[in-house]
Amino acid sequence: MQAIIPVAGAGTRLRPLTYTQPKALISVAGKPILSFIIDELAENGITDFVLVIGYLGEKIKEFVDNHYPNLKVKYVYQDNREGLGHAIWCAKEVVNLEQELVIHLGDAIVDIDIKKILAEPHSTLCVKKVEDPRAFGVAEIDANGHIKAVVEKPQIPRSNMALVGFYFIRETQKLFDALEYNIQNNIRSNNEFYLTDALQKMIKDGVQFKGQKIESWYDVGKKEILLETNSILLRRLGDKAGNHAVCDNAIIIPPVQIAKGARIKNSIIGPDVSIGENTEVNYSIIKNSIVGSYSKLENVVLHSSLIGSDSVVAGLSQSLNIGDNTEIDLRGERN
Repeated sequence: MQAIIPVAGAGTRLRPLTYTQPKALISVAGKPILSFIIDELAENGITDFVLVIGYLGEKIKEFVDNHYPNLKVKYVYQDNREGLGHAIWCAKEVVNLEQELVIHLGDAIVDIDIKKILAEPHSTLCVKKVEDPRAFGVAEIDANGHIKAVVEKPQIPRSNMALVGFYFIRETQKLFDALEYNIQNNIRSNNEFYLTDALQKMIKDGVQFKGQKIESWYDVGKKEILLETNSILLRRLGDKAGNHAVCDNAIIIPPVQIAKGARIKNSIIGPDVSIGENTEVNYSIIKNSIVGSYSKLENVVLHSSLIGSDSVVAGLSQSLNIGDNTEIDLRGERN
């Protein structure tokens, strides 16, 4: 079984963090988003991976090569970001068109039974009810659970079932035929080549899709959702999350994930906090936050914050979102 994971996006909604770090490598609950995806796919029988990379793609490649040396992976560059459909189309030369295909978006953590989906006799699109479907690809589903139509970001939605970023395609050749047709004929929506438009062409051509409703889906493209996902996953991990720090006069309130080499002194950490390796925290209170590796926090009270790696923060109580290699002093001038 093969999988395509598109990770070429710039992650603009998570800037400044994503100026130096690909969105797929941002950690939640102590683990990069991309690792959650690869690990789950590999555990469920996926053997061949194609990663579509672009922005900061060298960091994606370096991470995967170093952490998954035995993974059968090919890299494809999407030089011009012209939509998800275009990203998938870029993999046309390395995909086995005779084999079933999983597409898993690189910024989505989806709580699903993958083995059950891969056993379905029809191609399957995972969906979830949302309050405002205008921001998503939307599927219309009939009484038998089959998908009648899909449309990207409709102004007047005919359904509230959003596509959540996991696609199981049995007719791989037909998918790439549809993508090729749309690209060759410059069929765009909102000036992009959407994967949704290719899926709709397949439906019109007679391919049958099942809609698989799911309960949990985390589209970690925004700060608030990223922090919420971190909290949910930490609580799910429970005692498995773990505190591996060297602590001195510190109070740790679970759930937390504190990596090896971290040093916590005279501080209160938690709940819902992830801290990267070799980060130092002194005289601080931190809750509901993600802190990167090799950072230093001193005399701060942080909540609902994202702190990148190699950063220094000292001072007052704030809610922050700062990128890597940043230094912020909130203490002001002292007399």
